[in-house]
Amino acid sequence: MKRNSTKIITLLLFSIIISNCKQVAKKEVKAPLRINNIQVIGSHNSFKQKIEPALLKLIEQETSQSFEGLQYGHLSFTEQLENYNLRNLEIDIVYDPKGGRYAKPLGLELLKQKGIATQPYDKHKKLEKPGFKAIHVPDIDFRSNCLRFIDCLQEIKDWSDSHPEHVPICITSNAKSDNIDKPGFTKLLPFTTEAFNALDSEILSVFPKDRIIKPDDVRGNYNTLEEAVRSHNWPKLEDARGKVMFVLDEGGEKMEAYLKGHPSLKGRVMFVAAPPGTPQAAFIIRNYPIRDQDTIKALVKAGYMVRTRADEDTKEARKGDYTRFKAALSSGAQFISTDYYEEDKSLGTDYKIKMPNGVIARYNPVLNQEQCAGETLE
Repeated sequence: MKRNSTKIITLLLFSIIISNCKQVAKKEVKAPLRINNIQVIGSHNSFKQKIEPALLKLIEQETSQSFEGLQYGHLSFTEQLENYNLRNLEIDIVYDPKGGRYAKPLGLELLKQKGIATQPYDKHKKLEKPGFKAIHVPDIDFRSNCLRFIDCLQEIKDWSDSHPEHVPICITSNAKSDNIDKPGFTKLLPFTTEAFNALDSEILSVFPKDRIIKPDDVRGNYNTLEEAVRSHNWPKLEDARGKVMFVLDEGGEKMEAYLKGHPSLKGRVMFVAAPPGTPQAAFIIRNYPIRDQDTIKALVKAGYMVRTRADEDTKEARKGDYTRFKAALSSGAQFISTDYYEEDKSLGTDYKIKMPNGVIARYNPVLNQEQCAGETLE
């Protein structure tokens, strides 16, 4: 009887220990996550449509060069967000404060001169209106799902409004100002501090401040943004649901123009792709996850947000090569950009990028190695 009692007590103690372990594990899984502790898929040049075949053929004939790297296009933002679960978008912008600067692309004029019929373009004359335009390469690769930046933002906001529990959507932008030094090409306007002030204002005309994760929100009481980032002071995921964040993917003079009068990005809407170790550093662009695998992991562990790419210039898609994507996943980069969330059947490789197990967002593999992989984040 004594032996049986001892056995029963032992089993009871073991049961209690196991129960406690499960409760601890449960608490660990449900502990508040910071937004830098997750990983999602996004799209590159998310607004872009394919160049029409006739124009692409004409350009290649005239230049004796291949432009196959531009032969990709995207669905609407709504479709990308809703049907393909993307949570990182990219919108290239050009400055057009008076309107009309990009209304008559040279590419269409060249086709007309050759007697080649063109596809409809800007039927509603949106390019005539003042404001930033979403264009990849003016005069050549100019077709967009939303010609005006403000219309792009409004579509994203409309989707966000109807999905208030989504994980944050990161929107990166290149501010295009480099000119093609050839006759007939449109001269792009420079991005001055005045232009960037207008850009912030245009963003705020669509998204209210409380729907945007801003540098000030991350900095908090820290002296610099980078100090806050290295202390992992990013917002908690539960506090950031239904919000967006903006990143200016520019360095040099453009970044300095955006920073002017705003040390450590105080009062600014967007983060910048500043070098690590600088006061404004928070979001880092490292597009080569194979070469920069260790660097990206170190940046993520240090507290930075990182965007990398699964493919580039259609190369990986044409080969059906997932090596770069696998490296991107293991690097811990929070945002992995692709041109191929949907298969391009014309390539014949079945190449398509999606998150493992089909989830929208997962725990960051570098920062959350102990977390339950099956936990649903969205």
